[in-house]
Order: sequence, then C-alpha cells, then structure tokens
Amino acid sequence: MATYAIGDIQGCFDSFQHLLEKCRFDPASDRLWLVGDLVNRGPRSLDTLRFVRDLGAAAITVLGNHDLYLLMVAAGFDRRSKGDTLDEILKAADCDELLDWLRQRPLCHREGEFCMVHAGLLPQWTTARARALAREVEAVLRGPTYRDFLANMWGSEPAAWRDDLEGWPRLRVIVNAMTRMRFCSPDGVMEFKTKGELSDAPADHLPWFEVPGRRSAADVMVIGHWSALGLRVEPRLLALDSGCFWGRHLTAVRLDDRTIFQVDCATGEAQDQAERDPGEAARACL
Repeated sequence: MATYAIGDIQGCFDSFQHLLEKCRFDPASDRLWLVGDLVNRGPRSLDTLRFVRDLGAAAITVLGNHDLYLLMVAAGFDRRSKGDTLDEILKAADCDELLDWLRQRPLCHREGEFCMVHAGLLPQWTTARARALAREVEAVLRGPTYRDFLANMWGSEPAAWRDDLEGWPRLRVIVNAMTRMRFCSPDGVMEFKTKGELSDAPADHLPWFEVPGRRSAADVMVIGHWSALGLRVEPRLLALDSGCFWGRHLTAVRLDDRTIFQVDCATGEAQDQAERDPGEAARACL
C-alpha cells in the first residue's frame, strides 16, 4: 500500500487522471491525500468532485479556499469571481449531494508524523492543537446552522489568534490560517494581500513555515495553496501546489519514500496564455 499526496487540482481533471496513471494508483490498496482546492478555474470541476467522492475511503481531502468559495456561492453568500468555473457543478442534478459530501471534508488531517492542511498553521499551534481547532469549524460546517457559518466566514479580521476568541471571529481565524495564509509576522499576525514569491514578503513578515519557534515544526506539513512558491520537498515541509492551472505541473509525492511524480498541465486546462495576466499566478484567488 502506498500513500500519494497531490497538490491543488482546481478542476484540472485530465491532468489528475494522467498523474494517477503515472503513479499506478490502485484504489483497492493505495490512498490519496489531496491538499484541497479540488475545484474552480480548471474546466472539469464537476468530474473531479464526483471522482474523488466515489473513491470513498481511498481518498482524504482537506478543504481549500476554492472549495469553501463553492459552498459560499451555492448558499448565495458571495459574489461570483471573474473566471470561476462552477456553473457545471451548480447546475448538476447531483449538486446538493456533492455539496453535502464536500461539507463533510476535514479542514486538517493529522496522521503519524504528517499534518495536512491547505495553506498553513499559525506559529502558536501544535499540530494536535490545530486538529482540535479544525474540529470546531468542521462541527459547525457539518451541522444544521452551516449556512449561518458560511454567511459569516469570510473576511480578514481578526488577523491573529487569541485563545479568548469566540463565535464567528474565532472560527474565521482558524479558516483563514488553514486555507488562506501565506505570510505572517513572527507573532502570528496574518497578511493576505501578498501572494507572490518568498522575495515578495512584506516588511516584518515571513512565510508561515519559516517563523522561528513555530510549534508545528516537529511534524511534516503537507500543504498546497501557494502556486508561486512551487514544489518544495524538505524534511518537514511538502509544498505541493506546482501551478497546474497556470500551465505548469500537477505533482504527487509518495509519502512512504518521498518519490516525486509529475505531469505537465493537460492540453486545454491551463488559462489561455493570451488572457493571462503575468502576475495572476502570484495573486491566486482569495
């Protein structure tokens, strides 16, 4: 049995299938860890959702910002972003079933030495604490008041964690750290405007995984979200968003031995080069 961790798919279903073929993935014996952002921007988000759902226990996927955006749009709580590709899902006969399945996905998955989230963890959190905090969000998202949660989820304040936070502000910080964060200050104040390379870090901010004394540093973090960062395979960090939608690659890492598998973005899945803003890959949605 092998476990393959795969970067952001974002509806690039053909690339996803090519990558599984290259890995020789067998759902009867192997497992997939998917870092979130299954949907949006690529042309086949509906097929991606259906395929991953049908894998059942063979696939573990955490929620990413684009997945949460889908849930918000479907609930009527967000304006559509230019260029999103969610219409096929929203018009599908099984839309409600797929959205219910998506709401049941975890925000954070922790197993052995590995911890998987879409974006990152604040420096004050151990992976055990992060998993406990993720459960707070998951309980509301899976419960009868989930629409109230979606109506109050988005926004960039508070920008830092405090143990005494309550209600929507508490849940919002947890969601923002785990699905949106790239840079933060040494004491854990998040900054959301900067979405480029490490050299673009705002003053007095660091990539969250480089904060000195980060309490999750003893575990191997498995993340996506940061296409401008690209693939990084380090002893305690597997950053797997290698920019498939931006015309680069979709990447898998076999967790058992760190073997890397990559495929080029499939024909027709990348954003049209003629329409592409040169800086857009660094300013990824949300």
